[in-house]
Amino acid sequence: MRKGAMLVLFLSLAGCQGAAPTPRYTDISPAELATMLEAKDFFFVNTHIPYEGEIAQTDAFIPYDDLQAQPGVWPEDKDAPIVVYCRSGRMSAIAAEALVAQGYTRVYNLAGGMIAWEEAGLPLIRR
Repeated sequence: MRKGAMLVLFLSLAGCQGAAPTPRYTDISPAELATMLEAKDFFFVNTHIPYEGEIAQTDAFIPYDDLQAQPGVWPEDKDAPIVVYCRSGRMSAIAAEALVAQGYTRVYNLAGGMIAWEEAGLPLIRR
């Protein structure tokens, strides 16, 4: 019995050694995004539907649930930085996960979305 338990433990641990970490996106704060926008070098996407405002320097408006229908819009370089946002952060988090699943390695999500952006005293554009 003891040998069997040791074998199970050994095999369990051996199986864990080769497991690669699951790629993830990074949440950023409004202050971090404001700093990034000062020297913008990323693709900046509003994923919220319907339109409820935007942050200056937004490059594209792509619904969070329609990312793959817009193939020519996304950077070809999978290592290019991409920042996504929406009204509350929920839709953009879904978009960020989808982008990571498509192989993008530097995906950032504005935590709290446009709501957090405005609460931080930062300007929101409304058309």
